[in-house]
Amino acid sequence: MANYYDIHDILMQDENVSTVFLHKANGAGFLDPSSEDNNVARGSVVDLPLWLAQDLVQRQIVHVKLPSCFNARVRKEVQADPACIDLRSKCPFYYEMGCKLVELNVDPTLGPYLLDTLRGRYKDLLCKALTATLTGNPKFVPLLTEEETRLFEAGRDSMKAFKKWRLQGPRLERAAILGRKRTRDPTPIWS
Repeated sequence: MANYYDIHDILMQDENVSTVFLHKANGAGFLDPSSEDNNVARGSVVDLPLWLAQDLVQRQIVHVKLPSCFNARVRKEVQADPACIDLRSKCPFYYEMGCKLVELNVDPTLGPYLLDTLRGRYKDLLCKALTATLTGNPKFVPLLTEEETRLFEAGRDSMKAFKKWRLQGPRLERAAILGRKRTRDPTPIWS
């Protein structure tokens, strides 16, 4: 379910996907710029925002075509070396959009592919986040998707907090109660 207040989710839902109308749609000609009348013919290919395509798929009015950023050529490039591919140029919300398309059953192999892609890029991303300089943006950040950018920033902030904690000095202090010596009553309890 979409997060109503999350700007990243709103922008991701606004990405266009190519759809094929399974039925004639009367009065929906405004969706198809090539339509000469107020209707969309059966079999027409129309680019719609993802939020609208999801609703129309649930009503079985359209079928979503797999976007070009998930086609076989791109998959082969990513599987060859996931860390070197610029996924942001293909789709800024690559993983989020892929997950939405998995829910729509566009391609049964899309889910495992996204998981393998994130696994392949995560290790390199984590290494870079933990060794990155604390100021400025490294050169590879513009190549990351929105999700990867948030992961990178979280890793870098975590490393920043760890270094601050590490350099603060003594981290363990003796409790005040441990400083006092207890004295025993010399009389035994059983007498």
